Amino acid sequence: MRKMLSLISSALRLSAGRTSSVRRAILQLLAVQGEYADMTIDPDPPPPSKTHPALLSDTQAVSSGPPSETLAPSLTVDLAAVDTLHHKVKSIRSERCYTEDSVGTDLPASSDALRCRPLGGAVAAVVKRSSVEESAITVPSVSSAVMEVSLPVEGAADALVSQKSLDTTSQTLDPTSAELTPPLATSLTVGSCRDAGLTQCPESIHSQAGPAAVPEPQPAGSRVVVSARTYADFTPQATFDIKKCDLHKLEDGPPVQAVLTREEGLQYYRTMQIMRRMELKADQLYKQKIIRGFCHLYDGQEACAVGIEAGINLTDHLITAYRAHGYTLTRGGTVREIMAELTGRRGGIAKGKGGSMHMYTKNFYGGNGIVGAQVPLGAGVALACKYQGKNELCVCLYGDGAANQGQIFETYNMASLWKLPCIFICENNKYGMGTSVERAAASTDYYKRGDFIPGLRVDGMDILCVREATKFAAEHCRSGKGPILMELQTYRYHGHSMSDPGVSYRTREEIQEVRSKSDPISMLKDRMLNNNMASVEELKEIDVEVRKEIEDAAQFATTDPEPPLEDLCNHIFSNEPPIEVRGTNPWAKLKSVS
Repeated sequence: MRKMLSLISSALRLSAGRTSSVRRAILQLLAVQGEYADMTIDPDPPPPSKTHPALLSDTQAVSSGPPSETLAPSLTVDLAAVDTLHHKVKSIRSERCYTEDSVGTDLPASSDALRCRPLGGAVAAVVKRSSVEESAITVPSVSSAVMEVSLPVEGAADALVSQKSLDTTSQTLDPTSAELTPPLATSLTVGSCRDAGLTQCPESIHSQAGPAAVPEPQPAGSRVVVSARTYADFTPQATFDIKKCDLHKLEDGPPVQAVLTREEGLQYYRTMQIMRRMELKADQLYKQKIIRGFCHLYDGQEACAVGIEAGINLTDHLITAYRAHGYTLTRGGTVREIMAELTGRRGGIAKGKGGSMHMYTKNFYGGNGIVGAQVPLGAGVALACKYQGKNELCVCLYGDGAANQGQIFETYNMASLWKLPCIFICENNKYGMGTSVERAAASTDYYKRGDFIPGLRVDGMDILCVREATKFAAEHCRSGKGPILMELQTYRYHGHSMSDPGVSYRTREEIQEVRSKSDPISMLKDRMLNNNMASVEELKEIDVEVRKEIEDAAQFATTDPEPPLEDLCNHIFSNEPPIEVRGTNPWAKLKSVS
């Protein structure tokens, strides 16, 4: 280790820009340690610059204390953290920042931006969130936060203070003084502590709110100044404007505003992230030849499944085509069961015998492999709901390719004639296999295809729009008015199936444009952050939990044993038949009963 650090020290001395404060800081902090005392600092450091008082009037400081010449020996150095800060300094000082008109201007509470304040020119700058994330600077709170980072000027040590030397109730750390300045007016969580670059974070750093003192400018000492507003109280709910639905044979449609609670938003976000990560993992396993056969992925269309499920009850019924993984999840299936079914394992939701296209749960009748065949089956389920007098309905899903099937028009006729409680939903993802809708249909107004059945055309990339439209359609069916038709305009990121690269009939630029402008997960995330309904850290924690859940499920799906051969033709019936039925058990010898 000593030899390696000596080489690092030599390389830094020989590097260009001998006045670099970053290089000087690393050498200086290494020299503090008695074990590496031979790593001396370049002589004649430049004089320290003073901090503009306006930049520190509303900030709380966490300082390493004394000037760089007399750094306390108790400080420890985290080389990775120093390197991280180096990149942060470079990114904030880059051309990504643009100056504001005035230094003291406050950003609005809903602003999706950070303020970085380099001390060298006493200039306030605003960094777009996209630039911040690309530059590996993590926002330690919700998007309405204003994070002020006071960066050292030439001659200052661009270093981080080890958490060992931080007092959990102090505002300014000074190893040479027993007096502490007023406490922090904020509470730093573990995530924000780590995102700020501090090591060995405690469970949390709490302190009482109090008036902030203006600290004296520190000469050539390492300083990271972070101030944030208090986020103890999130917005419990908010109202959002949503796109108006196109109507067919309806006087009134779904509302153009939707109310979203914080709990609903977090649940929707988690479910859609699980779907997205699950499909990406399935793509990976398929390319590794662990998943074989047909496999149709659902990423990009998550808002459809989650929004529909949010608009109906679990006691209602649902049937769909072969792109069924998302609905299997919302209908009660687990990620482990779905992944194990994809790999054909005994723990799969259909005991490993159905695969990607044939998954079933309670009140969910699959994935069906025959194009459009699920629609008349769904009408039969709706007939059963009406016959039994239950206040239930059936959702029949199909794609824009299946919308041209004759059996669908036959089902429209029967459902309308008998006023069945059935919601017909066309998930229009723009392409049927490899053919665009414009090349396959004379009329692409799929919500009008029912003719005598009322219809809605809905933005299928907006979960709130899908939810409100589904609630409207469900109320229509439950009131005895008969079926209703919905067209969800959505988009699939993968090809039709795993054998389809998905770029021969559309461009990569088209896919990227949809991802950047209309991604359902990003849309929900931005809404919640901009309205203080969640913090960036909270959503990141969900992402981490989801990734772990997917990895655990994938591990199970690759280690669970395959079903035994003797189970191949079992489970044909959901229960045991009251009498022996010939041919239902191929392992039994046939015999004549005459």
